[in-house]
Amino acid sequence: MASWVLSECGLRPLPRIYAQPRAGTVSIDNKIRLPLQADLTRGSSFRASSASRERNWALKVSAPLAVQPVNEESDELVRERINGGGEFDPGAPPPFKLADIRAAIPKHCWVKNPWTSMSYVARDVLVVFGLAAAAAYLNSWAVWPLYWVAQGTMFWALFVLGHDCGHGSFSNNHKLNSVVGHLLHSSILVPYHGWRISHRTHHQNHGHVENDESWHPLSEKIYKSLDTATQTLRFTLPFPMLAYPFYLWSRSPGKAGSHFDPNSDLFVPNERKDVITSTVCWTAMAAILVGLSFVMGPVKLLQLYGIPYWINVMWLDLVTYLHHHGHEDKLPWYRGKEWSYLRGGLTTLDRDYGWINNIHHDIGTHVIHHLFPQIPHYHLIEATEAAKPVLGKYYREPKKSWPLPVHLLGMLVKSMKKDHYVSDTGDVVYYQTDPKLSGSLESE
Repeated sequence: MASWVLSECGLRPLPRIYAQPRAGTVSIDNKIRLPLQADLTRGSSFRASSASRERNWALKVSAPLAVQPVNEESDELVRERINGGGEFDPGAPPPFKLADIRAAIPKHCWVKNPWTSMSYVARDVLVVFGLAAAAAYLNSWAVWPLYWVAQGTMFWALFVLGHDCGHGSFSNNHKLNSVVGHLLHSSILVPYHGWRISHRTHHQNHGHVENDESWHPLSEKIYKSLDTATQTLRFTLPFPMLAYPFYLWSRSPGKAGSHFDPNSDLFVPNERKDVITSTVCWTAMAAILVGLSFVMGPVKLLQLYGIPYWINVMWLDLVTYLHHHGHEDKLPWYRGKEWSYLRGGLTTLDRDYGWINNIHHDIGTHVIHHLFPQIPHYHLIEATEAAKPVLGKYYREPKKSWPLPVHLLGMLVKSMKKDHYVSDTGDVVYYQTDPKLSGSLESE
């Protein structure tokens, strides 16, 4: 089915790499004039000429005939060609490095303030309990639908804060991140460490056909091996928007393992204790919910928790899918030597969610987050604005949203009808359409 992701990446931007000079090399003599000192010459392999009191030391070195410090002119020409009036190829290697983007981002954007992060947790938790108390008190069918949408959105906001804990962008304190992450994610039935680790895999392999972990494309071979019912369910709404819990248990087609199983291929041996811890926390939350169903009744629990939980799942699947799909232009996926961390990250998309942007902590500002997941969510907008001049056309400006992001539903429907699989061969591939799939668009 589908998959989701939103963990500590541990990836550090590469140091700035300067372009190599294009000229050849030649041996030249550099004369270095040094005062004669007994302690300097003692034990030295150099031989001074006795013809002069001022010794001339001749060193044979290899140096370029002509030096261009950073090959600036060449890079500028490439930038002008790519960002200018010519046809832009999103699959072409960018004329900039990861270090160039990092250097454009203000230093304070990297600073994590645990008090600021905790203030967002306090805000969201207060809203969650306030909404539940108000809905239980009013207990009106005129109120329940509004409550379900609002509370489901707040559950999703809690997930995003737990997601920041997983990335380490919440704070520099690992224990604080782990405790807060477990509390937030367990409360909405997410195994914190199991998800954190698989999400790290997603970030480390974003844009890679086989190695990506979240909403990656099916190869043509895998797609055609699925039975008709599975193909239809995978691309027929609303089923893909309800996929996340199933992904946690069994991952995506072509991948085996579970986020709850410490022996899963998702994890290495030294991560098993973390996975067990999160599975125990998840089980404890499930037990609490069972107990509450006896205390307040299953119908009331469904109203207060069950339906908001599924609204949260729909938010999660919608947002994460549209971060990697649904652009008006086809975007590449990579394999082999064509893939790189930078090129894969540049295929992600920013989205505008109107009023929801602040509620779900600007998770729609996704490109810079994918490249630098260490940046706290409250600095992402500023960091993105600073990086845009470097990114050029590799940054795709999101369509401006109404107060509610209803425009994204059209993008979702269109993508589900045409983005079905990619070729089994080739290192730069694009989605293809299965014309036999009911309701699909014709292949372009």
